[in-house]
Amino acid sequence: MSQLSMSSRETVPPFGEAALVRYLNDLAAKMPAPGGGAVAALHAAQGAALVAMVARYTTRAKDAEHRPVVDRIVAAADAARERALTLAEADAAAFTAVGAAYKLPKDTPERLAARTASITAALIEAARVPAAVVDEADEVLTLAGELFPIANPNVITDIGAAADACRAAAASSQLNIEINVTSLSATDSDRFATVLARIEDLVTRADTLHADVVQAIRA
Repeated sequence: MSQLSMSSRETVPPFGEAALVRYLNDLAAKMPAPGGGAVAALHAAQGAALVAMVARYTTRAKDAEHRPVVDRIVAAADAARERALTLAEADAAAFTAVGAAYKLPKDTPERLAARTASITAALIEAARVPAAVVDEADEVLTLAGELFPIANPNVITDIGAAADACRAAAASSQLNIEINVTSLSATDSDRFATVLARIEDLVTRADTLHADVVQAIRA
């Protein structure tokens, strides 16, 4: 955060809380999930949480004229955070399903056909989840951009941090979409062409908002 003292906020619990430590231990372990896809979804969730927090600090008496917009942003950011958390879980499940599909028997034509169909379905789902993360990052970035001009200047840096989180969510998701669609047919992979094309624009928007925040701080 920027210029708010700790006394103006709730006491922050230690980052060594069990749930966070367990997640990081699992992330660091030699195990297939969670991985980069879950991290991307959590980037989006954290970006949404930052936007909601800045909006909640933009409720001073002097902000009254913006209250309808701020309230809408709070609600939208909170909803995006919940969806992104769900996608983190979905990514782990999708990645596990891909591995399971590749382990299916292929000793008969029927089993081979069933295995191929299962692999295709699993890969599509494994690409769909990060594509949905891109959608959430896009929405959160839009909310951050809308909030920026009216935000409480004492927490303006968190708008920039939210933009950076959205950028990371989209760029990381791109990797996970790309790796899965390379094994799909052209017809199946084409359904992800639109979301992949949007990522470059999203990254540019995030970088621009970050730069705008830096400029506002220096001004």
